[in-house]
Amino acid sequence: MSNPEIVEILELTAKLLELHSADPFKIKGYSIAAFYLDKYKEGELQIMTEQELVKLQGVGKSTAGKIIQIAKTGTFPELEELISNTPLGVMEMFNIKGIGPKKIAVLWQELGIDNLRELELACLNGAVAKLKGFGGSIQQKILDSLAFLKDQAGKLRMDKADSVANLIINDLRKSFEQVFAAGDIRRKSEIVDTIKILVGTESPALLQNTIGEIEYLVQDEKLSSPFVWRGNLEGVAVAIEIVAISPERVVNELFLETADVEHLGYANAAGSTIWQQAYYENADSEEAIYEKAGLPYIVPEMREGAGEFTWAETHAAGDLVTWDDLKGILHNHSTYSDGQHTLERMALYCRELGFEYLGIADHSQTAVYAQGLSIEQVIQQHEEIAKLNARFASDNPAKPFKILKGIESDILGDGSLDYPIEILASFDYIVASVHSNLTMNQEKATARLLKAIENPYTTILGHPTGRLLLSREGYPIDHKVIIDACAEHQVVVEINASPWRLDLDWRWISYCMEKGVLLSINPDAHSMEGYLDMHYGVANARKGGLTKEMTFNAFSLQEMEGYLESKLIKL
Repeated sequence: MSNPEIVEILELTAKLLELHSADPFKIKGYSIAAFYLDKYKEGELQIMTEQELVKLQGVGKSTAGKIIQIAKTGTFPELEELISNTPLGVMEMFNIKGIGPKKIAVLWQELGIDNLRELELACLNGAVAKLKGFGGSIQQKILDSLAFLKDQAGKLRMDKADSVANLIINDLRKSFEQVFAAGDIRRKSEIVDTIKILVGTESPALLQNTIGEIEYLVQDEKLSSPFVWRGNLEGVAVAIEIVAISPERVVNELFLETADVEHLGYANAAGSTIWQQAYYENADSEEAIYEKAGLPYIVPEMREGAGEFTWAETHAAGDLVTWDDLKGILHNHSTYSDGQHTLERMALYCRELGFEYLGIADHSQTAVYAQGLSIEQVIQQHEEIAKLNARFASDNPAKPFKILKGIESDILGDGSLDYPIEILASFDYIVASVHSNLTMNQEKATARLLKAIENPYTTILGHPTGRLLLSREGYPIDHKVIIDACAEHQVVVEINASPWRLDLDWRWISYCMEKGVLLSINPDAHSMEGYLDMHYGVANARKGGLTKEMTFNAFSLQEMEGYLESKLIKL
């Protein structure tokens, strides 16, 4: 039971208590404990004693006892009682943006709504708007949130889908040599609605029997056939397909089951499609399929039918950015703001991974929810960076490593950056990001970003739409206008590598490159392990056709320092 899982259970308890109008002091106790424990990074809660827990900020003796029970069993009696007295559909309402436990209680108690379908109907007939404290605006927000949740149902983010696919593949490889992920997984789609796995075997019956012995897989017998097992992972709604194919057809079927239909339908000069080549003639490699079709090789990530063959007229697969091309890690957080590890530990691990520089970009002062840095803390951090850089320079003069002084400056409501000019000028670079007022319309949201882009201190535009995949839609912006402005003002656009974000969306990467806008694959790491999210960012970047040449953090340390210095000189 990890710290975040324990915190999540405490938060759920607070919500359920509020839903049932429990003692406000009890609700506050759980909420405060969850708030402070969410920021506790020094140890594992699950192994701590009651005496150790009560020493932590926000944790009293009663809460400490509950944490010990959670660590041992995953729950505790009071929570179980709350859950037993709450319809599942009511608990699902916690996922709706814009309404909290108190409003959910009103919907449940006054309108008798205990599931999402009834809630949607009540909104459509106007009953919700008539409730005290709701109105038409909140009713519409609920409808919008319900539509979003419905659209995302049965889908997984890239990282979760990868984990599920790898779990199944590892079990199947105990019995079969040829087991491969295809479809959305292999194309590195940011959202996966079907996990497709191909198994090369002469015996489909043996495959079916093997799958039947995997306890966590639940078959949908009506949709399955002797050659295709269909179902899902127990407790996970996403569809799973496991397909038996002849060993001699593995290459062809892997190609056919990976590429989007638009890619397969692309025709060569003679008018025949790549699908025809792959379907009718067995191949030894996917490269051979393209070669015989008279078409350039396209990597699996790009097989979307989204202009990849036009891209290939001026680029080759080898031009695409890779993990090995990255020289530094920009946009990271330390314990100065809401990160889990100290600046020193973040730097040491970055160096251990073989990178040349770490760009630290903690939250700015307006971001009080994330312990944003006061001006005094900025000065303190810069002093620590100077000391660490001096130490790193003496450690290995032949292979320098450096911490770059950055900040993730909030873009305020009017588009200005956090901090006065003299503080902004003290950083090596600035990631400008929106974290608040996310409900602006497209005109206002675009104007807000434009003002930030025009600010001479803005180096990188962070997660441009603020989206959280399967959780929150991004705010609406005019992408072309924003990218054009970044080109004019020499602002780098971020590809936020967190699998929660993957923002900028890969579909806009080609337009950035066309306009000469550099892109930076940033992990937005809040811990050392967060650096590894850049693998998702690289996959997303390659999907959009990003080349090493146009990747900002593929710059060497010397090139990066030169670029940042030239930008400062222009100021």
